[in-house]
Amino acid sequence: MDLGARTAMPTEDHILTLTQWFSPSYPVGAFAYSHGLEAAVEAGKVSDVQTLEGWLMDVLVHGAGQCDALFLAAANRAKISHELAEIDATCRAFAPSKERLMETELQGEAFCNVTATVWAQHLVGLTYPVAVGRAAYLEQMPLSLTTRLYLHAFLSNLVTAAMRLLPVGQTEGQRLIKTLTPHLSAIADRAVAGSLDDLSSTVFLGDIASMKHETQYSRMFRT
Repeated sequence: MDLGARTAMPTEDHILTLTQWFSPSYPVGAFAYSHGLEAAVEAGKVSDVQTLEGWLMDVLVHGAGQCDALFLAAANRAKISHELAEIDATCRAFAPSKERLMETELQGEAFCNVTATVWAQHLVGLTYPVAVGRAAYLEQMPLSLTTRLYLHAFLSNLVTAAMRLLPVGQTEGQRLIKTLTPHLSAIADRAVAGSLDDLSSTVFLGDIASMKHETQYSRMFRT
């Protein structure tokens, strides 16, 4: 079965569909996950806007941000179903903790379920970035734009989580998203031009935080 990648110029319909997929109202449950941030706040590693910005920058550029972008792009370019399955298995194996695996599996399952139903496409049991990459292929979405908006949704969700955990106001949160947004284009461009050979993650404190969160006594988030 040929799953070869397609390229497309963004249209108004593309933009509106992607906006829907990455809207907070799209039922993937992103609001329930802090990606280890809650444990980092508990440990005092993130305590204000300045430390939050550094934490998020590292996660985006050196951690799950760039990794998810690579998985999304690889899934979008997959030529055969077996290749897509291997990419998905690699994404699961790359999760550094039980909760991070749960985060990508459950969001991916939710994305597959609603997108398959609404767009009448075959999407079953994929991790979140792989599911998005495959759905973008099926709906002929521009890969670069899809990757950028995926990363923007990821960043926005973490900033929203931080506003519930820290004395960070809504205006400060929006300013932080604006500050970090230019980096998303660079991450997306590298992912689109790269391959899974470029996979790397050096955000060790983030990985440890996601592990510690598993036994954290008081918590608001699932990860």
